[in-house]
Amino acid sequence: MSFDDPAQGRRRRGRWLGWLVVVCLAAGAYWYFVARDAAPPSGAPAGAAGPFGMAGMRAMPVPVRLATAREETIRHTLRAIGTVTAFNTVVVRSRVGGELMRLHFQEGQWVQAGDLLAEIDPREFQAALDQARGQQQQNAAQLQSARQDLERYRLLFRQNSIARQQVEQQEALVKQLEGARASDQAAVDSAALQLSHTRITAPISGRVGLRKVDQGNIINAADADGIVTITQTQPISVEFTLPQAEAADVLAQLRAGRTLEVVLYDQNDVTELARGELMSVDNQIDVTTGTLRVKARFNNEDERLFPNQFVNVRLIVSQQQALAVPSAAVQVGSIGAFVYVVDDEQAVQIRRIVAGRVDGPLTAVHEGLQAGERVVVEGTDRLREGGRVDIVSVDGTELAPAPRAAAGGKGAGGARAQGAAPAGH
Repeated sequence: MSFDDPAQGRRRRGRWLGWLVVVCLAAGAYWYFVARDAAPPSGAPAGAAGPFGMAGMRAMPVPVRLATAREETIRHTLRAIGTVTAFNTVVVRSRVGGELMRLHFQEGQWVQAGDLLAEIDPREFQAALDQARGQQQQNAAQLQSARQDLERYRLLFRQNSIARQQVEQQEALVKQLEGARASDQAAVDSAALQLSHTRITAPISGRVGLRKVDQGNIINAADADGIVTITQTQPISVEFTLPQAEAADVLAQLRAGRTLEVVLYDQNDVTELARGELMSVDNQIDVTTGTLRVKARFNNEDERLFPNQFVNVRLIVSQQQALAVPSAAVQVGSIGAFVYVVDDEQAVQIRRIVAGRVDGPLTAVHEGLQAGERVVVEGTDRLREGGRVDIVSVDGTELAPAPRAAAGGKGAGGARAQGAAPAGH
């Protein structure tokens, strides 16, 4: 006679109850996520889903903003940070020593080439010039007397009154005095030049800086600081560097004889400061940085550029017409670059494209789009293939909301999508 263990029976019933609970939960989940959405409510048209089910949520239009693909000018622009440099910088120094008598400029003043800047005590140099001129006159008188004697000796020699040797000696004396005359003239010119150096003039046109020496001081040609510095700011130049990978495109444009435009912006890269042109490039690449130094020229008529100023540089290498869309419309996924295209029925299509150069807010499209097609630029996070959209704006133009449909008709979003598109789209 055998008896079942009561504990073992309870374990069997517990396992069956556990499996029953699992099956019930699975059936409930299937009904909640699949069967409930698929089954239309009582009185609804066949195929309709509940408004709060997953299918109903997927069927709701997504509000989006659109832009139209159109032909635009796409520029190949290189960005860099540059330093403004004076076209010419001159340290004005004295070429003679003496007391600085007067200064004829104001600090920060604009001067023209040849303007008088300072004067040095000229008395010492005037005395040297007078002495040289006196010596010149003395030797000139001796030369004149020697030439007259030479003419007399030649006459007497023709009359056989004196020997040839005496005539030759007089000719040598005349030549000696003529050499002294040339030396005297050089001494006079040198003294006059030294005297002219006591008047210091501007060698170039530009703006003077702060003076380095005050009136009344003794200065000389060995002073390294000089009197003042002049910087030529009209025109002015900007130096910057380009990566060696971009050097080939720039050099190709220059060899073709094209003028490359350079645009400068402030340190915040917001306000445009000036427009100029690329002037020259260096003859070698810096091996430590792999960059090529270039220089651009600017007229700087308003003097907004100041020497040693840091600026943001945009070098426009080339520009061409191409089909373009806003860069915000271009998405990247496993299929590569793509955009969401909205057709005339306000349905979404995922369109793979071949994107080209990016020019600020625009991106060129080489393949995959046609001019006039509309792409989504805002609201892409909930879009799917074949989904419907509610158009909020097109090319920045806000659309007025359409009136809500009557009960039993289309939803407000569908009515807006159908009737809100502007003419021509």
